[in-house]
Amino acid sequence: MSPARLSVAEDGGATVIALGGELTAAGLGPVWQRALAAARRTRSASMTIDLGAAEALDSAGATLLIALEQAFGGTVEWRGLTERRRGLIERLRAAIPQGPLPRPSASRSAAPGFRQTLATRIAFFGQTVLAALALPAKLRFLRAADFGRLGERAGYQAVPLVGMLGFLIGMILAFQSAVPMRQFGADLYVANLVSISLFRELGPLLCATILAGRTGSAFAAELGTMSVNEEISALTTMGIDPETMLVLPRVAVAMLVMPALTILMDIVGLLGMGFVLVLFGFTPGVILAQVASFTGPADLFLGLVKSVVFGAAIGIIGCRAGLTTGGGPRAVGEAATSAVVGGIVATILLDGLFAVMTYRLGI
Repeated sequence: MSPARLSVAEDGGATVIALGGELTAAGLGPVWQRALAAARRTRSASMTIDLGAAEALDSAGATLLIALEQAFGGTVEWRGLTERRRGLIERLRAAIPQGPLPRPSASRSAAPGFRQTLATRIAFFGQTVLAALALPAKLRFLRAADFGRLGERAGYQAVPLVGMLGFLIGMILAFQSAVPMRQFGADLYVANLVSISLFRELGPLLCATILAGRTGSAFAAELGTMSVNEEISALTTMGIDPETMLVLPRVAVAMLVMPALTILMDIVGLLGMGFVLVLFGFTPGVILAQVASFTGPADLFLGLVKSVVFGAAIGIIGCRAGLTTGGGPRAVGEAATSAVVGGIVATILLDGLFAVMTYRLGI
C-alpha cells in the first residue's frame, strides 16, 4: 500500500479534500495536521471529502475524518465512502462525546468524600459477588496459568518470610510470657498461652498482615498499571469481563494460600516457643503433651476459618484499589498504599467481629 496522500481543490464553490493511500495509524502522520488546517481555512459553504483513492481505513483514519468534519463545522459531502467505511465512522462518531466536556465544580474537593468512597467499595464488593455467581457461564475467561503464577507469588515466595517471623514471634511470646509465669512457678504453662494465641489469633492475623503487605499491594500495583495503561478498558471493549478474568483468580488464590501460610506460621511459632522452653529445661515430649492437652482441633479450625475470610478481604480490597486507580504519576503508588492500609484495617475489624461472635457463642 502507498502512504497517505492529501490534495485540496475548489470545485463549483465547494472545497474538495481528497485523501488517498493508506489512511491508517501507520501512515496518517504526515497529512494529519495539513488536512485539519485545510478544513479550518475553508470559507466555502460546503466541503467535500473524497475517499475514492483511499486504499485502507482504520479507526485512526475514521477519527481524522470526523475531526475534519468538526473542524469545518458546516455541511460535508462524502465521495467514495463504502458502506463498511461509513459504518466504521458512524460507530466511532457515536462513541465520541458530543460538545464540550463538563468542567469540575471549583467548590468541590478533587478527592472523593467518605460516602462516595464507601459506596464505591460496597459496589465493587457486590460486583465481585455477582461475578462469582455468574462464573459457571464465564469459565472461558479464566486461565490456569494465572492461578499457578499468582499462587507462587502469594504463597510459595512468602514461605521464608512467614517461617522466619513465625519462629521469632514464638520465641518472643515465650520469653515475654515466662517473665510473669516464673513468679508463680508456672513456666510450663507458657506452652498453653503461646499455642492458644497462635492457633486462634496471632497465626491468621500475622499472615494476613504479611499477605496485605506483599500480595495486596502487588495486586493493586499490577491492576493499577493496567488501568492507567487502559488495558482494563481494552478488555471491556473486547467483551471480556475484568471481574471474572482479573479479580476472581486473585481473590481465590488469596483465600487458598492463607490457610497454608497460617498452618506454617503455627508450626514454626510452636517450634520457636519450644526452643525457648527447652532452654528453660523442659523436654520436647513434655512441651508437646502440654500443647496437646490444652488446645484442640476447634482452635486450629477457628484460625483457619479466619484466615480464609481475611484472605478474601485482602484480595478484594487489593483488586478494588487497582481497578479504581486514577490518573497521574502517583496513582499506582497511592493504589498500593490504599490496598495495604485497607487490607490491614479490614483484617483487624473482621478479627474484632470474630472475637465478639466467639465470645457470644462460647467457642
